[in-house]
Amino acid sequence: MATSIRQPAVAGRFYPANPDRLREEINSYLRAPANAGNENKIAALGCLVPHAGYMYSGPVAGAVYRELEIPSRVIILCPNHTGMGEPLAIMSEGAWSTPLGDATIDEELAGELKKQMPLLSEDDEAHQSEHALEVQLPFLQVLAPGFRFVPIAVGTGNYEVLSALGIAIGRVLGAQNGRVLLIASSDMNHYESDDITRVKDQRAIDQLLALDPRGLYEVVRTGNISMCGYGPAVITLTAVKKLGATQAKLIRYATSGDVSGDRDMVVGYAGIAFYK
Repeated sequence: MATSIRQPAVAGRFYPANPDRLREEINSYLRAPANAGNENKIAALGCLVPHAGYMYSGPVAGAVYRELEIPSRVIILCPNHTGMGEPLAIMSEGAWSTPLGDATIDEELAGELKKQMPLLSEDDEAHQSEHALEVQLPFLQVLAPGFRFVPIAVGTGNYEVLSALGIAIGRVLGAQNGRVLLIASSDMNHYESDDITRVKDQRAIDQLLALDPRGLYEVVRTGNISMCGYGPAVITLTAVKKLGATQAKLIRYATSGDVSGDRDMVVGYAGIAFYK
């Protein structure tokens, strides 16, 4: 059987389709500020990274990835913006193509996850047009050439299901030789004023920094915070706590208004690392 290659859905829209331009743009986001000094890399268990068009969220994503030690194996959890496919959609074989080449799926790790969490469904459809996971791959290709990953799209808001997947991921990763990085792809509050968005986002960020998955779930749901990837974030918090995480660091926060100048209707972007 031929290996399936998932083709890029948003190259040329969310990020450059030209490989040289793409690499150049990513490197610009990964460049440390002149006054940064030597940053000690974080051996993170997990992180939260935004997923908008690079011109908006690239500086926040780059700041996170610059501070992390990127291992050779990664799980990426993203929201399901399209509504297509299964509630918990995994792909466990093949590769994803980007302008920088193919990123290979970690079949062994995906298989272990499916064994531990039967609600994970093998499903290409949920991933076909989804941008939130795809935009992370070029950063990883630049920083960790040859890495392998497991893609999971999350289309459920059921806390028990999110928690169960987080526990299963923690169990699987705890049994691996070597660290596997768990990436939750999420933007923060959407399409309200800059002032309102910053207040709402801070409420969610406080729960993320407290490593409190239930607290994050409740504040997002009751506080009308339109954080698209709260499900992936709840899963990630649950998993990293099981793996022994005790610390969280807000690496960078911004809104789209910082780039566009439009403060009337913005999207928030937070970059956070979770570690021991």
